[in-house]
Amino acid sequence: KTVSAALDIPRLLKKAAQYWDGGYVFASLIGNGDAFICRDPAGIRPAFIYIDDEVIACASERGALANVFNVDPDDIQQVAPGHVVVIKRDGTIQDAEFTTPIETRQCTFERIYFSRGNDPLIYNQRKRLGANLAPRVMKVLGEDIDRSFFSYIPNTAETCFLGLLEAVGGALRSLEADVIWNKIRDGSVTRTDLTKLNHTRVKAELIAHKDQRLRTFITHDAARRDLVTHIYDITRGLIEKDDTLVVVDDSIVRGTTLRESIITSLSQLNPKRIAVVSSAPPIMYPDCYGIDMSQIGKFIAFEAAVALTKERNNESLFADIARQCEEQAKLPVSEMKNVVKELYEQFSLKEISCKIADLVRPKGLGWSGQLDIIYQDVDGLRAAMPEYTGDWYFTGDYPTPGGNAVVNRAYLHWYNGDESKRAY
Repeated sequence: KTVSAALDIPRLLKKAAQYWDGGYVFASLIGNGDAFICRDPAGIRPAFIYIDDEVIACASERGALANVFNVDPDDIQQVAPGHVVVIKRDGTIQDAEFTTPIETRQCTFERIYFSRGNDPLIYNQRKRLGANLAPRVMKVLGEDIDRSFFSYIPNTAETCFLGLLEAVGGALRSLEADVIWNKIRDGSVTRTDLTKLNHTRVKAELIAHKDQRLRTFITHDAARRDLVTHIYDITRGLIEKDDTLVVVDDSIVRGTTLRESIITSLSQLNPKRIAVVSSAPPIMYPDCYGIDMSQIGKFIAFEAAVALTKERNNESLFADIARQCEEQAKLPVSEMKNVVKELYEQFSLKEISCKIADLVRPKGLGWSGQLDIIYQDVDGLRAAMPEYTGDWYFTGDYPTPGGNAVVNRAYLHWYNGDESKRAY
């Protein structure tokens, strides 16, 4: 009994954590009745905790705790990075630092995709992602904006879609108001002009319907190909041949669903143009902190960079980067750098996006219209969620030294033809 009461969990974790590198949340129940939950020092993985007179509960999403216990989200706190919350068998609670916190890099992909959107903060962040895309979308569409229909795929993109819709609609009304104001000033305004202002709106329809409540991104490779060919049904009779169809996606990782299902399905509506808009920037680098994205060769953005490099007759760069990766592997992990960045630094976001549009267009597609891929940029992402800076899969700026080792290893697997190997 004395040993059990004196069990110092923070001290034990401190000794063990000196060897850890990564993003994690550990929760444990101990045989003596104690329990604890701890979070990585960069706060990469989310951990929320709710405490009242009767319960102590922890989850990766604040919204889940708020709904289960019917409490205000503000009553739920985060486990601090590098801290452990210990619950002793007698109900006493201890919050202690078990490892020195480093720069906080909370995972943005949790907010973009994984977490449910019923948390008010996540809901607003996703709407801002959509709003921040509006200038890019309007610039690409140009005059086609007047004959554009907006929709979204999959269901997790709905909130971003609403933000984009509001922002584009507001911008169009503002432009129309400026035109009318100038006509008022020169005395040429008509009732038709005022009626047009009243009816200036963005056209939105539910074009694609998900046939199964499945996420192909988190489906294992063997099942993904069969799944994506049957996952969406389309609504016919809404789009005319001179219309542009704009569909919002939360992220484009491998491009599998676009290439093998969505583009083919949407093209059956025979629009003049299809624009696929991603609320997230292109994923260029592996994740090793809790998201299963370890094989760099499967990213559609990497495919695009490789294809563009070949088009520029710069294939020697592949071997040069591989050589640098091998040299990096000889260094202590703490001294390693991400040398794969050099591959992407050759190209602009526009160049990558255009090449991705080529790659996801199915071969033999009977539709001859224009296909655009429009990505969020990193600045738009950061403006939408300034407190969430974990963007290494977009930027290559890893939060811990181990991340640089993983990305270099992933590149070598691709270069050596060992694409089936995991980088960690």
